[in-house]
Amino acid sequence: MDAKILIVDDNPDLIALLKVRLKTFGYEVVTADNGHKCLEKAREENPDLILLDILMPSMDGFQALKELKEDAKTKSIPIIMLTAKDQLSDVAKANDLGAADFIVKPFDYRVLLEKIKKVVKN
Repeated sequence: MDAKILIVDDNPDLIALLKVRLKTFGYEVVTADNGHKCLEKAREENPDLILLDILMPSMDGFQALKELKEDAKTKSIPIIMLTAKDQLSDVAKANDLGAADFIVKPFDYRVLLEKIKKVVKN
């Protein structure tokens, strides 16, 4: 069975591009456009990986990450932060909250795919 990835970003164009790319590589893709929907989808879909933006309306990615890691049902899901925030303090905060990795936008799709393979494999 293919790995299921939940993409969480408020940019519909990026979601569409990622969805096409990831499906091409055999991944099943589900999406959410904010932190609240991320929590709902993660509980409903039980994805193998979450790609999570930080800057989103209603609930940012840091808060969503924190809540996902505190929930018994979602705490074991690996999360890669995929964001335009590139400060070392952002990387440190994501790591402290339990993120598996951190990728800064704009990003190289090959690097993203390698990180996804590595995280999903483990």
